[in-house]
Amino acid sequence: MSTPVHSIQEVDALGTKRRYHNKQSLCYIIRSGVAGGVAGCVAKTVIAPLDRVKILFQASNPHFQKYAGRFKRFDIKPFWNMVGRISSKILPYAAIKFVAFEQIRHVLMPNEDTAFRHLISGSLAGITSVLCTYPLELIRVRLAFEVRNDSRVRYVTLFKQIYHESAASHRKLIHFPIMNFYRGLNPTIIGMIPYAGVSFFTHYLLTEFCRTELADSTTKPSLAAGKLDSRGQNIKSPLKTWAELTVGGLSGAIAQTVSYPLEVIRRRMQVYGAVDPTTYVGLLQTIRTIWVTNGFKGFFVGLSIGYLKVTPMVAVSFTVYHRMKLLLNID
Repeated sequence: MSTPVHSIQEVDALGTKRRYHNKQSLCYIIRSGVAGGVAGCVAKTVIAPLDRVKILFQASNPHFQKYAGRFKRFDIKPFWNMVGRISSKILPYAAIKFVAFEQIRHVLMPNEDTAFRHLISGSLAGITSVLCTYPLELIRVRLAFEVRNDSRVRYVTLFKQIYHESAASHRKLIHFPIMNFYRGLNPTIIGMIPYAGVSFFTHYLLTEFCRTELADSTTKPSLAAGKLDSRGQNIKSPLKTWAELTVGGLSGAIAQTVSYPLEVIRRRMQVYGAVDPTTYVGLLQTIRTIWVTNGFKGFFVGLSIGYLKVTPMVAVSFTVYHRMKLLLNID
């Protein structure tokens, strides 16, 4: 029996396709990281103004307390000045999150996808990205919390300020100054489990519902023409842009609702090193202080702004990520 002969071009093409679709190859990891990083930066840029407003309400910044429950006109320029700062954190965060999700999903689901495995993969991916980028997140929040017009806070100055804060000395077990960069890490990790897990879980369920029940109106098979997944099968039809945005937005809103109280706790712990390092040091102390000061509603301060921020952010993030995967020829 004769062995089929392939041209050099066919062999190169076959090798390239295998590198692109082997999820544990360096080529796939880099491409999925690029797709995730771009998706995160685009999404955060879209909602940059609302992101800062939400942080100011969550952290009970005195400049914004009197505006709770109503809108105020703000100068838009300072908000968009945050875009560069946001990108420095969100680029590695989003890249790591999506790379980790794809790798964990591949290990848990080598042959088929399930909603529960998406939940687990999303939660673990969220935890991984937080552990890798948390100090950058803390610095970003501190920069967003600063509202004084004459302030020109720089990274180096803020780094020194956080390092020398006395919050670490008030910890019962760990007293190293470097731990000041991890204020609020515990509620962040606890909150990331439902937030990232539920967002990926909900996105998968809604996407599959659209593909099976509303395929004619929500999917666009032409985008997947000729493209194969990691198992060598034709990839599932992508959703139309409006459907992808809708699914992503609903996923973000549901995830935000589930995890929001923990996000408020995290913000208080992150920013109060600059206000009063002796308060909001531990998780239980922070919960107790919020409850005594504001009651149950204190855990949902800024939730309406949170919806306005998270819904478009997650919608854009998922949409750009899946479009980037198609562009980079990975599944």
